[in-house]
Amino acid sequence: MTALETEAPEVSVTTRRFVLGLAGALYVTGTIGSNLAPAMIDQRPGLMLALSSRNRNLFAAVPYLDVIPWSIIGFVRVVTVGVVLYLVGQWYGTRATAWTERQLGELPALYRWIRTGVERAGWLCVLVMPGSNLVCLMAGHIRMNKKVFFPLLAVGTVLKLIFLRIFGDLFEEQLKAVLDWIDDYQWWFVGGLFALSFLQSQRRMRARNAGPRGPLEGSRVPDDEQHPAS
Repeated sequence: MTALETEAPEVSVTTRRFVLGLAGALYVTGTIGSNLAPAMIDQRPGLMLALSSRNRNLFAAVPYLDVIPWSIIGFVRVVTVGVVLYLVGQWYGTRATAWTERQLGELPALYRWIRTGVERAGWLCVLVMPGSNLVCLMAGHIRMNKKVFFPLLAVGTVLKLIFLRIFGDLFEEQLKAVLDWIDDYQWWFVGGLFALSFLQSQRRMRARNAGPRGPLEGSRVPDDEQHPAS
């Protein structure tokens, strides 16, 4: 069995819109969870992980959440994001890459490195970096076989959670000390993170408005794009 699919499955416009809407919702909740975590990870660890299961949130939540809910929430969130980005990459990867190249002149070094890594050893990248948005997006873009991608994403996520839990338990006292210190300035951290997110969003919006329309922009999927390109 090859690790690449030569043809994309037929997908309805409704399904595409649902997945794109879910991707947008995950992005918004992830931003909120990442920004609120410094102030609330010790008070609402489960909620913060449900909003954003980035490595730093998973690591910081270890002292405040039992292993079972911590593992379930983290696993579901990471895998959900991975699957959604895989589908987005499969359906829109070529157009997204071409648009990015037009905007920047060339792809950023990190993007090029990850694309090369996934093309040469996609299975290893997914296994080692299951929480990477770029890895999952590129895995869909090169049409990695779903029967390869999904199990690797699940196994890689489990391994990542085991690693973070072990080290979180080892450094539990240090984590609590750091978060206790952050508590004194928690809302300054939150305000700064939201301000940074806003500035980054404004910069991306200006870049989009200055260039051609992006491949994922707009609510309508044209009739000739109801099925992904082969």
